[in-house]
This record gives sequence, C-alpha cells and structure tokens, in this order.
Amino acid sequence: MLKDIFFKLNKKASDEKTDKAEKQETIMTKCPNCKKILYSKDLHKRLNVCSNCDHHLPIISTERMDALLDIDSGKELFANITSVNPLNFPNYEEKLASDKEKTGLEEALIVSHGKIMGSEAVVAIMDPRFRMGSMGSALGEKLARTFQYATEHRLPVIVFTASGGARMQEGILSLMQMAKVSVAIERHNKAGLLYIAYMTNPTTGGVSASFASVGDINLAEKGALIGFAGRRVIEETIKEKLPDDFQTAEFLLKHGQLDDVVNRVNMKRYLGTILKMHEEVV
Repeated sequence: MLKDIFFKLNKKASDEKTDKAEKQETIMTKCPNCKKILYSKDLHKRLNVCSNCDHHLPIISTERMDALLDIDSGKELFANITSVNPLNFPNYEEKLASDKEKTGLEEALIVSHGKIMGSEAVVAIMDPRFRMGSMGSALGEKLARTFQYATEHRLPVIVFTASGGARMQEGILSLMQMAKVSVAIERHNKAGLLYIAYMTNPTTGGVSASFASVGDINLAEKGALIGFAGRRVIEETIKEKLPDDFQTAEFLLKHGQLDDVVNRVNMKRYLGTILKMHEEVV
C-alpha cells in the first residue's frame, strides 16, 4: 500500500515535469542551424524560417497551402484518392493507416484550386511526413488529374515537391507514375499553360528525375536537398570527392539547373508576381 502511494506521487511528479518540458518546447524552438532559441509563435509567423540565419525548418503541407492561397479562395481537389496495397506488400496497410492518423492526410499530396494574390492557379503540395513523400500510384494519379483539371480549366499549375523518391511497396507501379505524370504535363504544356516546379527539402529519386525538374520555371527553397542518387553512391561510382554544397539548391542554381532560389517568406509574393505577369502576356 505504502509502495503504491509513493509510486503514484513519483508518477505525478514525473508527469508534471514532462508536461512542463513539452510546454516549454512548444513556446520556444531552437534553430537546428544557428542554435538560436526562437519564439515558436514568431517562427510560425515567418513560415518556419529562422529570423537569425534564414534556415528553413520543415513546414507541413496544409500550413504551406494556407500561407500561399488567398483567404477563403481554396477548394481542395481529389481528396478521395488514397493508396491501396496492389502488391500485397507486408505491413503496408498498417503503415498507411499510421501515416493517415499521424498527419491527418489521405495521401502524401494535397491539391487545391485557389487564388494567389488574386491570380487563379492549381497548387499541389507534397508532404514528406506521409511515407517520406514517396511517389505511389495514388500520388501519381492525383498529380496526373491535377494537370488534366488545369488543362481543362486553362489554369497554371504550381507543384511543391518533397520526396524520397519512388514508393518501394508498390514496385514498378510506382515507377510508372513518372511517365504518366510527364504525359499529363506535356498535354498541359501543349495547351500553352504555365507550370512552375518548386522544389523543397528533400526532392530526390524518381521525383527529381521527372515532374520536379520539367517546369517552365524551376524554383527551390534555400538549402533544399535536390538530387537523384545519394552522395555516397555517386562518390563511390566516380571515385571522386564531391563539393560540400553538392545537391543543394544553391549548387544547382550556380550550375544552371534552377531559375531561382526563393526564401519561403517571399514565396507568395514571388509566385503571385509570376502569375500576374503570365496573365498579362497571355
């Protein structure tokens, strides 16, 4: 009996300590780059960009969409499309269910038709919290339908990529999405419509080798990791040491593979200006 009383007191003290630590962590956030302690509220206002060093911390897809689209202008598209287990891969359904519960998303991509500074566009945003933003059949279908919808309604498309590549649990069906989405992009392009690819951290594998790199305008966020194969694999293949900034957005911009590197804080104004200019031209 006495032992139980002490156990309950110790447990209560431990719970209070944990709650206090969680509250402090919520109020303050340490920048992983410069180690500066930031007010979480201020960091959130800056879209998770450090006010001291401009390091871009992760931001979830729904928050990015809310920050980008004009208030009350967004209409979500294709929300009913979600992954299944076509190859009966072990434990795949459980992992999908876990990611759905953790993120509140049905798939690693959300799509909305809305306005950015008054200009209409279709925006698709990948979320690495869901299966590391990997490209499966459902994601490919959503993206292909995004371009089809935009073509039918004669709208520009902006895709924010964030992915570890193809989804291994779906095998060749995952890789087929590269071709399917590329065909949809080409039809959109032949209709004379604008596609902006906006690469965020990380954009790798089959995604970087397909729809992430074929925009009419290719942009990226500061410090984003962008590449196909990993650094170690490339170094072992070519037997050379790669530069420290290899596969960063800044490296790609320097070597002509990007049109610009954009600070997330300026994201809406930058894209809104491009859309407005495109409207005036067409």
